[in-house]
Amino acid sequence: MAYIILIVLIIALILGPGIWVQRVLRKYSQPEDRYAGTGASLARHLLDKHGLQSVKVEVTESGDHYDPIEKVVRLTPDKHDGQSLTAITVAAHEVGHAVQDHTSYPPLKWRTRLVSAMSGIEKIGAGLLVISPFMGLLTRVPALGLLTVLAGMLTLGTSAVVHFVTLPTEFDASFNRALPMLDEHRILKSSDRPHAHRLLTAAALTYVSASLMSLLNIARWIAILRR
Repeated sequence: MAYIILIVLIIALILGPGIWVQRVLRKYSQPEDRYAGTGASLARHLLDKHGLQSVKVEVTESGDHYDPIEKVVRLTPDKHDGQSLTAITVAAHEVGHAVQDHTSYPPLKWRTRLVSAMSGIEKIGAGLLVISPFMGLLTRVPALGLLTVLAGMLTLGTSAVVHFVTLPTEFDASFNRALPMLDEHRILKSSDRPHAHRLLTAAALTYVSASLMSLLNIARWIAILRR
């Protein structure tokens, strides 16, 4: 019984943040016309106010983010074209990252380097997991297959570690950049400020929730390989 409770608690810890983040983002996506401008227009306005006219604002299907290499704030269609509290708050958060980049905020520079390095390592990890069953069969050394599995797990788990280590970068973008910008330019309706605070917390935890889900995927691989 204790073992089952432990498993339930672990699953809750992994899935809980992601569920909470998505719930908050959905909740404040209504009403859709809460603000006069869109997330994209707000992002453009805030960037221009900070002298970042060279930073572009684009629509994307691959998640809201700021690309420090291409110097682009990318927003999903619901944030780019949306006029909800979620749309403008998430847009401000991503502009916060652009401002970090402009001011050479060291943690963002470190994260950019780490993420760049980890993308290649993750591919290696996925490849190792795919070939691990064959390594044991071809070499007839089961331990080699097991070592290959462990290597794959470790490399895939590094992305989660990176996002946890760089979590302060996300909170800085939310509460030291985005929220002061929203206050300074009087963007928010007064009654929306506490809700924007929750949204900015959710925006900061987005990568963490995704990383926790990647850990769940690793656990699935372990379960499959044990069969």
